[in-house]
Amino acid sequence: FPNAKINLGLSITEKRPDGFHNLESCFYPVQWCDALEILPSEKTSFSSSGIEIPGEANSNLCMKVYEVLKKEYDLPPIQMHLLKNVPIGAGMGGGSADAAFAIKSLNELFKLNLSVAQMEDYLRPLGSDCAFFVNNKPVFAYGKGDQFSEIALSLKGYFITIVYPKVHISTKEAYSGVIPKKPGLSVKDIIQTDLKEWKNVLQNDFEISLFPKYPILKEIKETLYSKGATYASMTGSGSAVYGIFDKGQGLKNAFPENFRVWEGIM
Repeated sequence: FPNAKINLGLSITEKRPDGFHNLESCFYPVQWCDALEILPSEKTSFSSSGIEIPGEANSNLCMKVYEVLKKEYDLPPIQMHLLKNVPIGAGMGGGSADAAFAIKSLNELFKLNLSVAQMEDYLRPLGSDCAFFVNNKPVFAYGKGDQFSEIALSLKGYFITIVYPKVHISTKEAYSGVIPKKPGLSVKDIIQTDLKEWKNVLQNDFEISLFPKYPILKEIKETLYSKGATYASMTGSGSAVYGIFDKGQGLKNAFPENFRVWEGIM
């Protein structure tokens, strides 16, 4: 059951010579999940249900993982089915999680004995945050978002509401409006402080350009605060916005019916 993640803070610190950007953020897993099934088969196939996934089957990250491993380990044919539930283009790493859980499943199914580091190395070329979902624990992320260091952070017991307004924001669009800068306070330092202190200091740099372009995102954030969120933010490059609460709020009716709202315990 590949789960999504949220970003606690996101600073775009500089443009890299290779065209990518360096960033710093805290990746934190949440339990909004897809479902992935892989079975031995006479012929390799990929199918999906739930949210429609754009592109051909062979371009799906799960199949790319299989093809990479097949070259190295001569894997037999498999039948793969993905029930897509986590919104696409939401900034929650849903596709990256699917890829990571695919390699973990293939590693187990075919007894490849790959280490965590090996699986992360296979995943990094496929997407900057894919490798995070191998260990699937809170980390401080830096570099392109594919380098991690451990952090002592637990939000266990808090409640989270994630709101997806069905606005698809591509990574390219999000980065086009960003002006990289070194933050005055590091994300790593801020997240070590009390959650109640985050509201005015823990920022997502993508909000600066995307909120004026998509006012609904700012409205969602303000609604979450008005309903009692201790901290609220857009996650990743958008467009999902989350709020962290001391207790469950039952906010599904606080947003338009065509929005997707997920609530759970962290």
